[in-house]
Amino acid sequence: MNAIAQRIFGAPGVAGPQQRLTRTTQEPRVNPQTLARVTGVLFLITYATSIPAALALYVPVLTDPSYINGAGAADNGVFLGAFLELLLIIANIGTAIALFPILKRLNESLALGFVAARVVESAFIAVGVLSLLTLVTLRQEAAGLDAGSLAVVGKALVALHDWTFLLGPGFTVGVGNGMILGYLLYRSGLVPRPMAALGLVGGPLLCASGIAIVFGVIEQGGLGQTIAVVPEFFWELSLGIYLTVKGFRPSAVAFESANGRTAGHDVVLRTAPSTPEGGLYRERGSSRSRYKPPSSFAPLLRRRTRSV
Repeated sequence: MNAIAQRIFGAPGVAGPQQRLTRTTQEPRVNPQTLARVTGVLFLITYATSIPAALALYVPVLTDPSYINGAGAADNGVFLGAFLELLLIIANIGTAIALFPILKRLNESLALGFVAARVVESAFIAVGVLSLLTLVTLRQEAAGLDAGSLAVVGKALVALHDWTFLLGPGFTVGVGNGMILGYLLYRSGLVPRPMAALGLVGGPLLCASGIAIVFGVIEQGGLGQTIAVVPEFFWELSLGIYLTVKGFRPSAVAFESANGRTAGHDVVLRTAPSTPEGGLYRERGSSRSRYKPPSSFAPLLRRRTRSV
């Protein structure tokens, strides 16, 4: 900016009409189709790691109130489920990281919201995993303690897991994966719009069912919640399969790339000797446009013109 100030105020030491001020904004570029396929694989991993734990590995602990006082037949299943859910957390955050460079071109605020939703969901899942690991640890190391007290603690830990599952996968997913991601992909056309519309329907339904469970309108794990979960379930599954097999739609990627093409070009400000008022040119890539000095400089410019 020193060269600009010297040119406008007539300060000594101006290097000449060819002095240039350059700001490089080159950013590393990644193939959008690579990001799409990475995202698709990560979405499929979330299914492969979450379903076994929820439907099989955790069931004995979650359904038996006296498990903490028992022989611990499902302890190894809990450890395996915890390991799978750690992979689930990594895959969840990975989908947000992989999609963010694409989504921020559409709406950076919503793209950050999607990342935040995935992080919050993963935090809830982590707390749920810790609750079940704590239950197993108490069962193994609390020998000799009062069985009734242990049963109460076990029920509390299971209840904590149920709440984290409701507020994380049962509510936050509807906000992030359903409404935010569904809206951005629907608007951009990066995936078929009917498929993205499934997310716009499934997200609000999932959130509504979560709120209904909190206020006791429907039962957690009941028919009402199952029906509400179906659109979101198939939205994420279809998105994972589509991105893994086909990637983003080429026409939409080309359009977004054209819109953001100047993001990686140098921005050049150059003095213009042919303009006596000390005008400046602003160059971006091959385009050239006149830069108008701020109005606050007008009196100084007029004074300098008269002196010439």
